[in-house]
Amino acid sequence: MEKHLTHPIFQTLADCANQLGVDAYVIGGFVRDIYLERESKDIDVVTIGKGIELAELVHQKLGTEAHLSVFKNFGTAQVKINDLEIEFVGARRESYNRNSRKPIVEDGTLEDDQNRRDFTINALAIGLSKSNFGKLLDPFNGVGDIEHKIIRTPLEPEITYSDDPLRMMRAIRFSSQLGFTIEKESLEAISKNKERIKIVSKERITDELNKIILSPIPSVGFKLLFDTGLLHFIFPEMVKLYGVETINGKSHKDNFYHTLEVLDNTAKKSNNLWLRWSAILHDIAKPATKRFEPDHGWTFHGHEDRGARMVPKIFESLRLPLNEKMKYVQKLVLLHLRPIVLAKTEISDSAVRRVLFEAGDDVDDLMALCEADITTKNPNKVKRYLQNFEIVREKLKELEEKDKIRNWQPPVSGEEIMQIFNLPPCKKVGDLKNALKDAILDGIIPNDRELALVFLKDKAKELS
Repeated sequence: MEKHLTHPIFQTLADCANQLGVDAYVIGGFVRDIYLERESKDIDVVTIGKGIELAELVHQKLGTEAHLSVFKNFGTAQVKINDLEIEFVGARRESYNRNSRKPIVEDGTLEDDQNRRDFTINALAIGLSKSNFGKLLDPFNGVGDIEHKIIRTPLEPEITYSDDPLRMMRAIRFSSQLGFTIEKESLEAISKNKERIKIVSKERITDELNKIILSPIPSVGFKLLFDTGLLHFIFPEMVKLYGVETINGKSHKDNFYHTLEVLDNTAKKSNNLWLRWSAILHDIAKPATKRFEPDHGWTFHGHEDRGARMVPKIFESLRLPLNEKMKYVQKLVLLHLRPIVLAKTEISDSAVRRVLFEAGDDVDDLMALCEADITTKNPNKVKRYLQNFEIVREKLKELEEKDKIRNWQPPVSGEEIMQIFNLPPCKKVGDLKNALKDAILDGIIPNDRELALVFLKDKAKELS
């Protein structure tokens, strides 16, 4: 393994460990990523005692370019230099109270430290000391599990997951990110311990959930979350999408699996986490709006509006940011049917202008979401929808170049309207502003200040 330790930092680590007379090892993700042929800038170093002392000596050797952070309460330290982050900790043994993820920590051996790791693929270690520099220590055959693409725990999986239930989320996240299979006993242990996820903070759960969402095929992770029962505890609103109901021989599609298809389609188009969240939530209100109408079959009228109103509560529950990111998702959920309607009907300039006006800079993401929403298995329908969406895109481009509606600001502001007509803030000002906006979006007048002033004067007379 010495060929993978050619970066000068490893010689510095080795020299400092030898100077202090401690055994030190690179452990965890950095070693795993060597076998996965992935670049890693995060290096975890475990020592048999003196973890903080080693960090301080390394920092001293690296000089002023390096930055040291010491966390004495946790017995850890971090050194940052250029694009590297090196975490130092003394080897430890852990035991857990059933009602907490916080372990009782004691000093331990390397074997103890490897035993406490979540998965065999993360328990790999490489020696840094003079006696074992570059030597791989793999007590659980983690290399074999990497080769066979298996997620497996070092100890009994029920113990591993019960001790720290977040590891259940991590198992599913690694499976989704890496395309690995969770070993059968481990998967069964997740199902048995699913209720233990309740003791984990929402922030930690959502951090893992976001990593699943950003994985190459996120449906892999969501199917595992659903099948093990974890999703029922962490995101019950999504579980409600599951299932098909039939009345008088008429059925609706399974909106859970449809949502996963839309999410995977979106993932092929973009790494934007919030666009992917828009895919997850675009039909979230279908269970609440589902109705059976004998003449039409199943309907979900208004699910886009109801869904947009559900977004803030879901974001708050999952501890997602309640800022412009939430508003972006809310907007795309609200508007996701608009381009689909345009694609099915003869396109009017007015309708296109309104989509441009309401979507603003996010109109391209809205179109990407709508294209991802095509999950029909009929190739002729897919071809027709995509052709129609291309027409919509061209129309959007044409009208934006001509009318400059995207992120539109009225050519005459509300303050100017009050000055021109000597009005205080009142409903009449809002009526005039809305009339001007509608006139421009409907193409009655162009987006021009002088013509807007003429229109307002005529409209003011009409409104007395």
